[in-house]
Amino acid sequence: MQPLKIILFFISLLTFVSCNNNPVGADYTDTPTSGKVNISVDESYALLFDTQIYTFESLYPNAKVNAKFKPEQQAINDLLKDSSKVAVLNRELTKKELATFKAANIYPVTTKIAEDAVAFVVNNNNLDTALSLKQIKEFLTGKDTTWPQNKSQRINIVFDNPNSANYRYLKELVNNIQFGNNTFAVKSNPEVINYVSSHENSLGVISVNWISDRDDTLSQAFLKKVKVVGLTNEEFPNELTKFRKPHQAYIANKLYPLCRSVYMINRQTRAGLGTGFVSFVAGEKGQRMMKLAGLVPATMQVRLIQITNKPLN
Repeated sequence: MQPLKIILFFISLLTFVSCNNNPVGADYTDTPTSGKVNISVDESYALLFDTQIYTFESLYPNAKVNAKFKPEQQAINDLLKDSSKVAVLNRELTKKELATFKAANIYPVTTKIAEDAVAFVVNNNNLDTALSLKQIKEFLTGKDTTWPQNKSQRINIVFDNPNSANYRYLKELVNNIQFGNNTFAVKSNPEVINYVSSHENSLGVISVNWISDRDDTLSQAFLKKVKVVGLTNEEFPNELTKFRKPHQAYIANKLYPLCRSVYMINRQTRAGLGTGFVSFVAGEKGQRMMKLAGLVPATMQVRLIQITNKPLN
């Protein structure tokens, strides 16, 4: 074989191999660790995913994850419209949403990444820091609108957003009964915390990751502004009842009543940057960050330590 023909043969061979490594076409410019990808993240997890994205991009300098932090329903709409390849939510897709993807011959992959919780916060001057789930439901539906320890003071319940995951989660908790006229929404979790810190009669609803990271200065600053409410499932609590705050251990063993899972939903049909980022968050480094942020990682055990006051012999 002549030298020129040998060169042309190897060029053809390399082209053939390259095409077979990317069977869906050569127009894609991203890989699992490079390129650009748009993702939509439930605003509840903005603080958490700022850290995840920063670390991922530090490890892979050629990767750019463009995150849009939005209310839950808007994040889902982005995924359906293909303006985002990945969505971070605390629920799985509904049958109707899955049918929409199936009609387009797209089969999204859902990956559980953590266990989270809904937290209630009150003003630092409020004495009511222990409530039953029954009381929470009565507050939400307007059946009871006054504080247990101060019957002259009306409870105002403030949410982050009427389209948020927190709002939808608690709506489902009361079987979709209409909320009372003592409930209203602002625009974000930080706004909830700021409102509660300046209004003594308010009860705020937030995602626990905004106040659970002991190493994050913003999280700790928020925690100083408000007090976290302890909850119990017991319908008729007494002085012996254990009220649990949304600490990591109580989320892990489900002793805190309002726990929920966090998912990443990926609509990419190939090994692109969206797939690579999901793998990172679900992998060892990403899961370790979940643990440090105070959430319960999906694939990493949380160590539970029981402390007793029993004297040593």
